[in-house]
Amino acid sequence: MKKEFLRKVIPLAFGCAILCIGFVACSSDSIDDSDMDETSEEETVTELHAAYAAFNSEATTIYLDGSEVVIETTGLPNHETVYWGEGNSLYKDEPDVALTPSIMSSNNNATTIRVDATPDLTGNTVETQLNTIGIAVSGASIFNDQEGGGALDKAAASLDWTGAHIGPGVYHYHLEPKAFSNDDDKLVGILLDGVFLYGRKCNATGTYPTDLDESGGHVSTTQYTDGKEEYHYHIINEVYSTTGSYLAFAGPYQGY
Repeated sequence: MKKEFLRKVIPLAFGCAILCIGFVACSSDSIDDSDMDETSEEETVTELHAAYAAFNSEATTIYLDGSEVVIETTGLPNHETVYWGEGNSLYKDEPDVALTPSIMSSNNNATTIRVDATPDLTGNTVETQLNTIGIAVSGASIFNDQEGGGALDKAAASLDWTGAHIGPGVYHYHLEPKAFSNDDDKLVGILLDGVFLYGRKCNATGTYPTDLDESGGHVSTTQYTDGKEEYHYHIINEVYSTTGSYLAFAGPYQGY
């Protein structure tokens, strides 16, 4: 990914370094230390974005690590689903769901992701891949529109009432997670590029946004930005294929 390339440093040739010593020495006096300090302070994130307070604290542990936010989660959602298995207090009988073999109590759903505290929106877009592409506010994973390398339609029968199932490995949402965002402006989660994902409606207008880019993103205020505008994604208000619901996120990412 782009950020990995940015972290690589290409060493300068020894001869060039020698030639530059004199220039650096002569130029250093002209650098305003106060400007450097001010820039450093502007780039340093000292507190979590207010939206992280909406995440299920029983399932997630979220903290800053330098310029990144670490999200550790059990992956176990705080809402009903057939995938909890009979006998669990959150079990929901869903006879029409073609269950995958696994249930919550027999899986290791724990997932940890790291995202930029300040997404880089200046580079190229990056396509989503299989497996976890983000963490929902419930604590469970968000996946894209693919299942096992093929179209999601092939696995649609196994999706529960909130657009999720288990396989491979972890419980995850493919569609609009109706358990906590159903045709509204509520926060859905955070994606791997550090950009937040919201429901189908815009908090700034109370209606479906009409200025979304190819990823379902735009710039506006949200209920967590204290009046400031911020780039974020929305679940696009278009029924996905034969599912009768709305795709959570297909990509591409904009924040790498």
